[in-house]
Amino acid sequence: MLAEWATSSLFNEIAALLVLAALVGFAGVLLRQPLIVSFIAVGILAGPSVLGIAQSSEPIDLLAELGIAILLFLVGIKLDLKLVRTLGPVALATGLGQVLFTAGFGFLICLALGFGAVTSLYVAIALTFSSTIIIVKLLSDKREIDSLHGRIALGFLIVQDLVVVFAMIALSAIGIGTAGESTTADVLIVLVASLGMLGLVLLFIRYLADPLTERLAHSPELLLMFAIALAAALAALGDTLGFGKELGGLLAGVALASTRYRDAIGARLAPLRDFLLLFFFIALGSQLDIGNLGDSWMAAAILSAFVLIGNPLIVLIIMVALGYRRRTGFLAGLTVAQISEFSLIFMGVGVGLGHVNEDALGLVTLVGLITIATSTYMITYSHELYERMKPFLGLFDRPSPREDADSGAPAGEVYDAIVLGVGRYGTAIAQRMTDRGLHVLGADFSPTALQEWRLHGFAGIYGDVSDPEFLAHLPLGRSRSVISTLREPMANGLSQADGRKILVQALREQGFNGVVAITADRHDDRMSLVDVPADLVLQPFADAADQAVDRILQHDRMVRSGTSQG
Repeated sequence: MLAEWATSSLFNEIAALLVLAALVGFAGVLLRQPLIVSFIAVGILAGPSVLGIAQSSEPIDLLAELGIAILLFLVGIKLDLKLVRTLGPVALATGLGQVLFTAGFGFLICLALGFGAVTSLYVAIALTFSSTIIIVKLLSDKREIDSLHGRIALGFLIVQDLVVVFAMIALSAIGIGTAGESTTADVLIVLVASLGMLGLVLLFIRYLADPLTERLAHSPELLLMFAIALAAALAALGDTLGFGKELGGLLAGVALASTRYRDAIGARLAPLRDFLLLFFFIALGSQLDIGNLGDSWMAAAILSAFVLIGNPLIVLIIMVALGYRRRTGFLAGLTVAQISEFSLIFMGVGVGLGHVNEDALGLVTLVGLITIATSTYMITYSHELYERMKPFLGLFDRPSPREDADSGAPAGEVYDAIVLGVGRYGTAIAQRMTDRGLHVLGADFSPTALQEWRLHGFAGIYGDVSDPEFLAHLPLGRSRSVISTLREPMANGLSQADGRKILVQALREQGFNGVVAITADRHDDRMSLVDVPADLVLQPFADAADQAVDRILQHDRMVRSGTSQG
């Protein structure tokens, strides 16, 4: 009945798909799942095996192709060549190590499961991609995007974006060589055309990108329209020349990657990308036969376990080998414990080229559902998971982690006060303590905040105050006070009160007997901290207001006194 009503007109069909997407998306939010899981579920539900709503293949495929072009445009717009050159060795080594490990062992596992060499290669490469959208969203929600493991994870994503670029170029070349009855001359013509298009893009970057976007930026709507038009035009040109819409859309993004407006364009196009990708997953679901997916469950479970366990493990091993703490390696490794939307796009291109069948696409789709859904909880509760796994990670412990060596805190120094959290409030406290002749050490989990702190001439050490191992490395022996300026819930997901209580207890367990001061924003926050065994609870706004009122009243008394004397 529903399918008959929905398919009575194209408008009804699109309306039914959007309503279904909203309902499934709401259920996904309640389950704390990312949007991509809901989209995949919508595609399966709307397909012929369940509700049969999605039947207008041509308009849905058109929207799906536009969504892929926009998605790859947004990948390209992040590939600033200047940024690529500044990749740190840890991001490069760990990112490449994870890609090579996953592809190599994934290929062997697929062969052992009975897949052919070509299918095994496709599936293995598809397993190497992690979802930028999911990782950035989860780390941002946890306020860990600026942490050391968060910044390293962003480095992984840049490396994987480069792998996406090369994979798409390779597929385009394969597509040229297998397109119908292509002759060698046809292949050469397409290759020359593609090189010519790349040359035009480089010329555009060199001479037109900056001045053109500067002019267009006077009208943000026009700038956005230009970006969409560029993505669609180069995608269409790439398809016409024979090397695919995907590579054309990616080159369009690269053309604007070095401009100062790339972040603004990316932010405004993200909702459009999400909307159009819905139709990609609907088109994907319409190709899947639920009955045949049942045969893939065992293989999907094995490959999912490999991604969920193998990827974090290789990242942990590489980062420990590079000198980082096991905790940093563990938290960074969890961010790559899933595959991404690119995995499905990659497999879809393979199906279009006739290299793999739809069963392989269905297998990777199942792996995507399992790994994305599971890794979301793994990343969300990463700190609790680490505490449970810590007894089994003794092999990866290092006596002198790189974080300590790179901390910027001179060994053997004695500090009168230690400030945990080196933002504006912490910096203001440190400045006034220094003016009074005190020697101050700062600690924070954000390398960016520490860099600004050190510019003021203060010593700083990187670390997460929710990590007991980090607190054990603080020079507490001869310090007179520890001041925590952190006012938000801790990075490990604990409430403000529980997090502060654990912090103070950990300091006391380390033998610190000096003054411990913690911070609260509002009165109700302060009341929630009454059970925390700290010596002082600072309230920056209330304390500043009290001082301001005292100064105002003092000045008022002086004015009145001067008036009366006159």
